[in-house]
Amino acid sequence: MLALRKTRAAPGLEAQEVRPPAAPGPGEIGIRVAAAGICGSDIHAYEWTPGYEFMAPHMPFTLGHEFAGHVTAVGAGVEGFAPGDAVTAWPTIGCGQCRACCEGRNQDCQARRILGLHCDGGFAAHVVAPASHCFRLPDGVDAEMGALCEPLSIADNAVEVAEISPGDAVLVLGPGPIGLGIAWMAQQRGARVLLAGFDDTLRLDCARRMGIGHTADLAGTSLAAAVQACFGEKVDRVIEATGVTASITEGLSVLRSSGVLVITGIHSRSLELPVTTMVRNKHQLRAAHDTSWAAWPRVLALLADPAHRAQLALMITHRLPLREGPRGFEMARRKDAVKILLRPGDG
Repeated sequence: MLALRKTRAAPGLEAQEVRPPAAPGPGEIGIRVAAAGICGSDIHAYEWTPGYEFMAPHMPFTLGHEFAGHVTAVGAGVEGFAPGDAVTAWPTIGCGQCRACCEGRNQDCQARRILGLHCDGGFAAHVVAPASHCFRLPDGVDAEMGALCEPLSIADNAVEVAEISPGDAVLVLGPGPIGLGIAWMAQQRGARVLLAGFDDTLRLDCARRMGIGHTADLAGTSLAAAVQACFGEKVDRVIEATGVTASITEGLSVLRSSGVLVITGIHSRSLELPVTTMVRNKHQLRAAHDTSWAAWPRVLALLADPAHRAQLALMITHRLPLREGPRGFEMARRKDAVKILLRPGDG
């Protein structure tokens, strides 16, 4: 079968023919992948930016951690799944032994492995995943929408970390798929939301089509002016989803006293903070990475609603056969798309 693989600690990826995975072992299920999304983390791995060296000892392996498909087989001891079921998966697999895992915090396990970042993932026709990490898709949710579950769970977790309440003034920096999901979910929770990007017409237009009420292109205005025009005051929460280090200090400049800034982007550069100013303003700096068990049922419930599903589906701008994956990666790098789905079954 064709697979998109990371084979060396250098820029690029390889489209290779590989053997399908072995039959699922105890506690595992086999999945025929119908759709898999290209994520910002995949782009970082493709570009081989600093911070992804952890992948090197595990190479070669198949990329892809945002995927959905249909069960082909179940291993011994698996209950609740049967061949043909439409499923998606949380790709973060904890060791099962540490304190974090025992407390249900897979994302905090220091020995965790992630399908598509440490071991074979979903940029192939077939993948094997722990049944305990798989979720059956609700009626009406197809595999394309199922492939959005993982990035939407990331967005949900960021909103949780920010502790957003109804009426909060929330600034989201970065209109990529994660930023779009964060802005949309914050708005669903009753927040007043401004989504800001820089010279990113395609994705800001997508935000408006999704029903995100306020957007700003910082190529034509300053962040302070955009915030003042939208809210008339500094914001309660800033959620950064740019991966551009300077946006963190810019976000702090428009954050009210005792406000919260959450970093979700992966940054290749260090950050110098005005610590004294931060302390005097009582600014809280937090980080959100990966997701949690609690996010998944919330995301699946949102997608089960046809109106919500229709809005979120607008993020999917391109669908490509897996063999055109390298072209999809280049499109994503250039920001010529919002969310690109690769489809192994399209030849």
